[in-house]
Amino acid sequence: MSESEDTAPLPPDLRFLKLLVTTLAGVMILGLLAITGLLVTRLMTPPALPALPETVLLPEGAIPAAVTFARDWLVVVTEAGEILLYPQTGGAPVSRTPAP
Repeated sequence: MSESEDTAPLPPDLRFLKLLVTTLAGVMILGLLAITGLLVTRLMTPPALPALPETVLLPEGAIPAAVTFARDWLVVVTEAGEILLYPQTGGAPVSRTPAP
């Protein structure tokens, strides 16, 4: 095999195909980096609790850890593990389940 055969230019169709494959690889790498970046930034921030209505009266010293809005009820779980059940309109808790 002579040296001139090794350095022969690629046919135009093959050069175009090589450009397409290289471009596709670059776009796939950028897409993977974008998805990884979005996952990292979205999963690093803790989810925010929904805002409690102003009419909800929490017991003294209770700090909400979780809030659930049901069809007719509002359930608040405090950081101490106590479960408070409110009517949808708010006010004082209808039921209090102490922490286990």
